[in-house]
Amino acid sequence: MTNPSLDVLCIGNAIVDVITDANDAFLADQGLDKGAMRLIDEAEAVRLYGEMGPGREVSGGSAGNTAAGLAALGLRAGFIGQVADDQLGRIYAHDIEAQGVEFLVPARSDVGATARCLILVTPDAQRTMNTFLGAAQRLRAADVDLARVADAAILYFEGYLWDPAEPRAAMEAAIDAARNAGRKVAFTLSDTFCVERHRDGFQQLIDEGRIDILFANEAELAAMTGDEDFEVGLTGLAAQVPLLVVTRSAAGAVAVAGDERAAVAAEPIERLVDTTGAGDLFAAGFLAGQARGLGLEASLKLGAIAAAEVIQHYGARPEADLKALAGDLLG
Repeated sequence: MTNPSLDVLCIGNAIVDVITDANDAFLADQGLDKGAMRLIDEAEAVRLYGEMGPGREVSGGSAGNTAAGLAALGLRAGFIGQVADDQLGRIYAHDIEAQGVEFLVPARSDVGATARCLILVTPDAQRTMNTFLGAAQRLRAADVDLARVADAAILYFEGYLWDPAEPRAAMEAAIDAARNAGRKVAFTLSDTFCVERHRDGFQQLIDEGRIDILFANEAELAAMTGDEDFEVGLTGLAAQVPLLVVTRSAAGAVAVAGDERAAVAAEPIERLVDTTGAGDLFAAGFLAGQARGLGLEASLKLGAIAAAEVIQHYGARPEADLKALAGDLLG
């Protein structure tokens, strides 16, 4: 096995986040469930955008956020995701490349509009997401450079991109390329919405031994296993994958690898502003630790540090110096 040119290569939806403040009354008027994510079409995206207050445009997307976090921690990160040849697509490409991430898929003019997520943040820092996938769901297997996939130490992909058949085929080709090259494959369940739609497909990936590192939060763990009891669900799913990582919001996070188990508390923060991207940045920190050969507890600590940084400001990309916050953990 050759030395990898990338520490982590992420595959996911390339989405520009449009973030605005909202109150519970606005959510009720729009018929939205606070804290949930829903998929919308372009017409609904235009309509809701017109009803929203002033927004902040920030490049996002789950795996893209993770790639940005990895780069901020000093790792060699790449990202595969589809954007259109339009204004938001150019914004996305500029932002992710400016953060030190290799963006490996060119924009296309035949894929409609670049994806965007309209995020409504209530005073309790909960985010309600309305996602128009647009060009993101048009990623083709032919656009994935399998040689670069095979040349990354870890392949990381998101459950959000599993819905459309075209990008699912692209991700499956990438998984095969990574495994054939002896690399590790990491996967995040992304959202209970994704688990409810694709539990059988996700379970098949697990049963076939195609996942080395599985990320979930408490709600996703329960949705995946059908067990509301945390310990029962954790034990059951951990027995099926080499490494399971479960985040628990303010209660910290747990990782289980065989007979080894580690847990960390959440990092203290000054002010909770916006929870968007918390799980994505946690994954960045944890994967950074794994790519550097650190143990479970140190990797969890890095994840907690990165997640704490991103929830103290708007947007899902790091703003503070993550390497400085990590201190001696990364050497």
